[in-house]
Amino acid sequence: MPKLTVDGIEVEVEDGATVLQACEEAGAEIPRFCFHERLSIAGNCRMCLVDMERAPKPIASCAMPAGDGMVIDTKSERVKKAREGVMEFLLVNHPLDCPICDQGGECDLQDQAMGYGHDASRYSENKRAVSEKHMGPLIKTVMTRCIHCTRCVRFSTEVAGTPNLGAIGRGENVEITTYLEQNLASELSANVIDLCPVGALTSRPYAFVARPWELNKVESIDVMDAMGSNIRIDARGSQVMRVLPRLNEDINEEWISDKTRYAIDGLRRQRLDTPYLRGKDGRLRPVSWDRAFAAIATKMKKTKSAELAAIAGDQIDAEAMFALKSLFDKLGSSNIDCRQDGAKLTAKLRASYLFNTTIAGIDEADAILIVGSNPRIEAAVMNARIRRNFLNNRTPIALIGPEADLTYPVTHLGADISVLKQLVSGKHKFAKILKKAKRPMIILGMGALRRADGQSILGIAREIADKTDMVTDSWNGFNVLHTAAARVAGLDMGFVPGKGGKDVAGILKAAAKGEMKLVWLLGADEIDTSAFANSFVIYQGHHGDAGAAAADVILPGAAYTEKDGLYVNFEGRVQMGRRATFPPGEAKEDWAIIRAVSEHLNKTLPFDSAAALRDELITAVPSFAVLDEVLPSKWAKFGRIGKLSDEPVTSSLSQFHMTCAISRSSETMAACHQSIQAASSSLAAE
Repeated sequence: MPKLTVDGIEVEVEDGATVLQACEEAGAEIPRFCFHERLSIAGNCRMCLVDMERAPKPIASCAMPAGDGMVIDTKSERVKKAREGVMEFLLVNHPLDCPICDQGGECDLQDQAMGYGHDASRYSENKRAVSEKHMGPLIKTVMTRCIHCTRCVRFSTEVAGTPNLGAIGRGENVEITTYLEQNLASELSANVIDLCPVGALTSRPYAFVARPWELNKVESIDVMDAMGSNIRIDARGSQVMRVLPRLNEDINEEWISDKTRYAIDGLRRQRLDTPYLRGKDGRLRPVSWDRAFAAIATKMKKTKSAELAAIAGDQIDAEAMFALKSLFDKLGSSNIDCRQDGAKLTAKLRASYLFNTTIAGIDEADAILIVGSNPRIEAAVMNARIRRNFLNNRTPIALIGPEADLTYPVTHLGADISVLKQLVSGKHKFAKILKKAKRPMIILGMGALRRADGQSILGIAREIADKTDMVTDSWNGFNVLHTAAARVAGLDMGFVPGKGGKDVAGILKAAAKGEMKLVWLLGADEIDTSAFANSFVIYQGHHGDAGAAAADVILPGAAYTEKDGLYVNFEGRVQMGRRATFPPGEAKEDWAIIRAVSEHLNKTLPFDSAAALRDELITAVPSFAVLDEVLPSKWAKFGRIGKLSDEPVTSSLSQFHMTCAISRSSETMAACHQSIQAASSSLAAE
């Protein structure tokens, strides 16, 4: 490990570190535009110049490897003048439009011009102008502001795996462009907005909406997929204005998906803000909370416990599910389920339904088998981790399921699930790769587990894990990739049918026959509600989606940005989401609604505050007490060995942008979906 001296301070850094990183280790502040920890080194901007002993001129510290015995000076007069000169050149063609630029207040160029720039310009020539580029409905371009740091180019090529961006021209005529004026075809495309150090790439939906100093900032958790990406919610008054990524090295690093960032405009549309009750004429009409509760109590008291059922949706917080489970326990009904898609998972063994490798553990895998999943649309940020592993290690990756562009090369083993039998027997050539690997992993998606033979697939996958030494004292390569943010919390607390209880398929079947008299949908919109024609349906949620259309009583709840709540990601990591705004109108937090209903039923639940509810939850399920950690899970036998269906394996999601009540209400997500369909139609026509 090299030792070097920076401004008189001796520091020791890891092999491969740059002089810039060594300077920061010594506490020196080095300005930069093109350098980024997670991207390759470009050395474009020259803002990071420092003096090195015996060097004839200042060096670019981002591109110089740290060497033993180096003596670096970051504060010399020559460095100061060099940085002022670089800044002057950067500003030669930069437009003077800071007052109207959306980057204003958060602009690296503004900050560094103040800290390291000259106090006046010596140039009076006309500034260069560059035409705007079309990059889709998410990214607004003002390319005259571009300083050619190429962060966006390197991100799209290296991280996102969609090399749509590049530079054309030379010298002063260089332009960053998509070449053919096409959309950025990536689920992570809007991260280039965060990376852009100037106002060249800004958020199109957020353009001219707010300034950063007007916003209240709250750290929270994303629920658009099951990754639990760490986010910052910026709100003004009662509206969420934008969502930005929050650094978490173990989960999303500093990236978020486009859906996480932009689906939030759906929070302003099609909202449920008052209770509704269906009258004798079949129409829903607004009513008071008391009247809605009275209608529910009257119906539930007349209904036998075996004829009551509850289904929890994909974005429900743990507190609300636990409150509803507690109420149904008191009512004596075991017809409850959190698996809207019918996934054949049980709550008995935690290792059977978790992503045991952990997201960060993907970096260490040396062979990967994906079954019934498309990580690119089911967990886009995690997919970038798999891509990085491939780029760094050339890891062999195989896929069972529909062919898909995952942004990295995969060996497609077909869509026939019987390939798993060949892998178990060791006859398949990829079985030899898994056996030879030191840290192999398997990723089971909901496309495989929601099938009728899901338990058999789970059992065979566990056998593959055992026979390829996928599970050891220091490594667990068995993984289930969920698509629902609420799923793991529901399984952890046992929000599944009890003894004699019916699952989602059983509830729907019984309801269609008229045997399930009352069904409580807790934010459940991804099911076939036509089966409830003869049932009394209570819908508790925040959007007028499929569940609300089928309801006899609607109880308006709070969306994820409007309440404090616990969520468990697919690793089994418990995280706290925080409230950024209040629910609209008369809407209330879900647990409070359920607590009020219990009182009207004379089955009062033993908590009257969110804190008391969490105490009850932690007492029942101790794992909820440990935040932001992944607890190891015991490995044992699970699944069953049975006959496999001949039907081909599919993925659980067919598209990325409109997958839940919030994203379906989002105009931005609709525009993205339409632009992709238009591009696909154009390619098909060609």
